[in-house]
Amino acid sequence: MPDLIIKSGRVITMDGAVIDGGTIVVDNGMITYAGKDTAGKADTADRVIDANGCTVLPGLVNSHTHVSMTLLRGAADNLPFKEWLNKIQKAEMKLTPDDVRAGAYLGILEMIKSGTTAFADMYFHMDEVAEVVRETGIRASLGYGMIEGMNEEPEAKLKNRAEFNRKWHGAANGRISTMYAPHSALSCSREFLLRIKEQAARDGTGIHIHVLETEAELGMMKEKYGMCSVNFLDSIGMLDSSTIAAHCIWLSDGDIEILKNRNVNAAHCPSSNMALGVGTAPVPKMLEKGVNVALGTDGAASSGSLDMWNEMKAASALHKSKGNNGITPRKLLEMATLNGAKTLGINAGILKPGCCADIIIVDTGKLQFVPGDIYSALVNGVSGCDVRTTIVDGKILMEDYEVKVLDEEKVIEGARKAALKIACDN
Repeated sequence: MPDLIIKSGRVITMDGAVIDGGTIVVDNGMITYAGKDTAGKADTADRVIDANGCTVLPGLVNSHTHVSMTLLRGAADNLPFKEWLNKIQKAEMKLTPDDVRAGAYLGILEMIKSGTTAFADMYFHMDEVAEVVRETGIRASLGYGMIEGMNEEPEAKLKNRAEFNRKWHGAANGRISTMYAPHSALSCSREFLLRIKEQAARDGTGIHIHVLETEAELGMMKEKYGMCSVNFLDSIGMLDSSTIAAHCIWLSDGDIEILKNRNVNAAHCPSSNMALGVGTAPVPKMLEKGVNVALGTDGAASSGSLDMWNEMKAASALHKSKGNNGITPRKLLEMATLNGAKTLGINAGILKPGCCADIIIVDTGKLQFVPGDIYSALVNGVSGCDVRTTIVDGKILMEDYEVKVLDEEKVIEGARKAALKIACDN
């Protein structure tokens, strides 16, 4: 007998099929059937969910964030990038491990409630984040941030990050993976980046790094190395299919070719980029060239939200405003599911047998979804509060809007206290 059956919903498989009255069968954390119920497959299971009036689709994947920055939401709004960064970094220096844990609880609660089933994170005190991921049942790729010259010597920093990777890579029944997370090519020396690359290769993990987020980075890299960040990282062998390159705004056509040829995963964070005024990534051109582009929220201190539906809408509006054809709703949904899963290296983002049962159920019986193309309705009409049920690895984390794995009031109160303390310290 299977563990779970979801029946009677409109199933968006993300491999091209839209199945009205579809059935998803889940057993031992994996999808074993996805299609029309023509053989009584929806009859018997340990648990049956009726998704009538709803849309069933793969869980969303947040390909770049700093989840504990939920505590700094609104702390530096409406400032130019350099002033924003200075204010945020001063606040971050006051964050304790307990604060980071409180922020992780809040961010993961927000993601579960808005349909994100997996995320790629880069921050500090990452053992705290990993513990919250393990406790809550969500899926994550975690990178312990590395900036050369801050707090630890490079040797100690590498040793500590290697210990973090050994402890957490593959933990929580495989829901947690790890990456090495140098902040950027500008904040780490060539020698340090080479050592990180070598250690990542030994550990069998990838690299998560900010790339050309600002025009200032582009100018400083050319002044320092005579080349931009993409060419520099390529010259030291740091770009491949296990690399997440966050932002990728100030790219040349040649840079895009390098990303394509090296199978690099680009994480596009439109809300953050617009809020900080740092530019617009050439996403339509990257997609046209075949680069795997996923979506991310960045930290809530810049984007204001960890709601991936907001990012889809933001990406749609941003690129249309630039005078090109924009990005189709179906492609945006692919970026938030299929492309994100590929970026994190997880067997998800699609509803078919043999894939991880990371599934969400969205209430699309509301007025804003009638009538219309289903992909357009989802991208333009859904917000996080329309997600009814969130499932990861076959386990129900939220059902009928009720989160099963966290005490919401306790999480909110803990985060409020932590944020207030930081604000008072400033």
